[in-house]
Amino acid sequence: MKDEYEATPGRSRRLGGALGAILGMVTMSSVAALLVTVAVTPALALSGMTATNTINMFENLPSYLALEQLSQKSNIFARQADGTPVLMASFYEQNRVEVGSDAISPFAKDAVVSSEDPRFLEHGGIDLQGTVNGAITTFAGGDTRGGSSITQQYVKNVLIQKCETMADPEESAICYHSAIEISASRKLKEMRMAIGMEKEYSKDDILRGYLNITGFGGTVYGIEAAANYYFATNAANLTLPQAASLIAIVNNPVRYQLDRPASETNGIANGYADNKERRDYILGEMLQYKKISAADHDAAVAAPIEPIITPPSTGCVTAGANAFFCDYVTRVLKTNTTFGADEETRLANFRLGGYNVYTSLDLEVQAAAVDTMNRNVPKVSVRGDIGAVISSVEVGTGRILAMTQNKDYSQDPDVLETGTNYTSLNYNTDKNMGGSSGFQPGSTYKVFTLAEWLSTGHALGERVDSRLKANWGDFQDSCLGTQNYNSQGWNPRNDSRSETGANYSALESTINSYNTGFIGMAKRLDLCGIKKRAESFGIHRADGGTLLQSAATVIGTNEIAPLTMAVAFAGIANNGTTCSPIVIDQITGADGAELPVPQSTCEQSVEPGVAAGMTYAMQRVMTSGTARTSYYGTSPRVPMIGKTGTTDSGADTWTSGASSKVATVVGVVSLTGKLAQRTFSFPSGPASTARHRMWPDVMSVANAKYGGDPFPDATSAVINGVPVSVPDVRGMQLARAKSVIEGAGFGFADGGVTESDMPVGTVVRSDPSGSTYKGTTITVFTSSGTPVVVPEPTPAPTQPPTNNGGGGVVPDVPPAQRGRQG
Repeated sequence: MKDEYEATPGRSRRLGGALGAILGMVTMSSVAALLVTVAVTPALALSGMTATNTINMFENLPSYLALEQLSQKSNIFARQADGTPVLMASFYEQNRVEVGSDAISPFAKDAVVSSEDPRFLEHGGIDLQGTVNGAITTFAGGDTRGGSSITQQYVKNVLIQKCETMADPEESAICYHSAIEISASRKLKEMRMAIGMEKEYSKDDILRGYLNITGFGGTVYGIEAAANYYFATNAANLTLPQAASLIAIVNNPVRYQLDRPASETNGIANGYADNKERRDYILGEMLQYKKISAADHDAAVAAPIEPIITPPSTGCVTAGANAFFCDYVTRVLKTNTTFGADEETRLANFRLGGYNVYTSLDLEVQAAAVDTMNRNVPKVSVRGDIGAVISSVEVGTGRILAMTQNKDYSQDPDVLETGTNYTSLNYNTDKNMGGSSGFQPGSTYKVFTLAEWLSTGHALGERVDSRLKANWGDFQDSCLGTQNYNSQGWNPRNDSRSETGANYSALESTINSYNTGFIGMAKRLDLCGIKKRAESFGIHRADGGTLLQSAATVIGTNEIAPLTMAVAFAGIANNGTTCSPIVIDQITGADGAELPVPQSTCEQSVEPGVAAGMTYAMQRVMTSGTARTSYYGTSPRVPMIGKTGTTDSGADTWTSGASSKVATVVGVVSLTGKLAQRTFSFPSGPASTARHRMWPDVMSVANAKYGGDPFPDATSAVINGVPVSVPDVRGMQLARAKSVIEGAGFGFADGGVTESDMPVGTVVRSDPSGSTYKGTTITVFTSSGTPVVVPEPTPAPTQPPTNNGGGGVVPDVPPAQRGRQG
């Protein structure tokens, strides 16, 4: 059956509404203005305005009001492996779900028309009879009130909505005051716009719009959200008493809303008496205007009011273990230029909402991260404020697959005060994205010095001076000038005190994470070049400051967000091409149309050949170096790269690595002070090795789902270098020869004494000599000072000549060679 509210703009009305119809048809005439003047005469008398002024004002007022998108609830989803969306959270300025007319119960439509505007179908936007009655009441009581048609109320709500979506608070407040002020001019403006609206839209459109925009108490707006919130149903399935109770709220939300069970006047103890009184009045009006039968009326009046308050999924706190990821998504929506060219536009779009946001979160990898975090690192420790983080990024796309930490999420100051298990900060991200000021990544940062080392033509096998010392001398810096730290007594060493050699190769330093080895490498590089190389992998400080450059930063003293490090390791695994992180796969707007989303930008950080050298060394870290516990704890195992890091005193510990498909960073950090992780344990085991328990858990799931390919082979030139001349150290004293050989990038070994008539202790020979690869160990032999005695040869016995029958003389030939004589 056709809905009685379906009508085309300007359709004919019944005779009973002739006066309103005339007003609707003669909207631009002075007659219409005069009628309006009559309607608001009491208010005019109070304001001192004349009828002529009113007519002029009315004719000059705008008659058209554009209906814009309503502020609505937005939803954030992850997707299961089969593509099924899973709601994580919703957020909104106004809890509203806009629905079509056919999704609204006829009971609700009839209730609002019967109680608010019985002549709705008859007038042309202004119920003149109701307006005059309301004006008389106003005049009698000294206040402007009552008499507004549904169309007028809709106009007022639309104007208020426009004000509430303004980004500038001051501008919004001025606009709001103008929209609600008690004045004849505001009333005239509403009337003119109501008449214009009736000419543009059908009654059904206006009624649907009104029910979608009007407030139902608190942050609940629109009939659908009200049905969800108060009765755990939807607008289409509202019963008659439920619909009447909801429409009752519209009249005075504070007095009639049903979510205050302790209220003395409108609570559970008295059967929500205030709302019931208004509800029953509405039911009586519906009966009077023949919208319901007497039997239906009596049954509805007898029905108790039994709200089922169902708070909506509000904000990221409802995302539970995925809350910090959710928070990051909302900040992308508010800050990325894809959603608006400037902050004001983005904020306005965010307030309007209506988005369905489908994210990159992999629920399986995320579940593994959350589970291992909960099992291995407590939210609160008696040893101090300990933090832990996990970030996983898809190689080649920048899609964030997992993000979690060992804290509960809240943005509520009162909740945050209840315990250190709560935080509003996302430790995985930059400060301007809701994160902290970052953490020192320790030796995981060394990979950028390795990248610069190989990019500038050095090889993995090349050796450097890596002795422990406090007088490293000058470091070259093309940006800041030569740097020297001798006066500071700077003596870098590993936290584990593992350096015992004096001439490590770049490969050895990477596998075993030797600090002095990397400082020796930095001595041959440009500190500014190392910084720029790190930046090419997307590295930046979490606090937004300038990335620091010094010899100390080589071993990881900049504060970096874990997500940033995960992106960089994904770049290494991606043949040296780094892709910026993205978190949104798809967005649809309130109208269902797909919207543009931020795209990852990928840039070449190092040449593929250099990346192959890096992955060659970093695979060795996994199989035989400092990350072998993480590597052998992973199943299934695919080719993987990695690097570990430990800051001073074991305050922060890291395992960062990747397959060719997924990169993961795991860290356990000191949130305040420096907690020596080697000195205490969690229930799961030593604090310092928690990273090695968590990283395999995450990567095992990632490997099982995404697999992993072999990394490209590194060339001999990258591994060994190009053959170069070995210094000729013959005749030098041993100490001098050692210095020359090591200074040229070779290893040195003392081969001992050999007999020679050269002066005692001087170098006689080296092996190999001539040319070989940098980093090769050159064995040096020194003279004993004793010449080599060569014995005189013993003469062979004289033999008589042998006649072989040919008349010639043939010398005696050893038996073994006789058969080969020609």
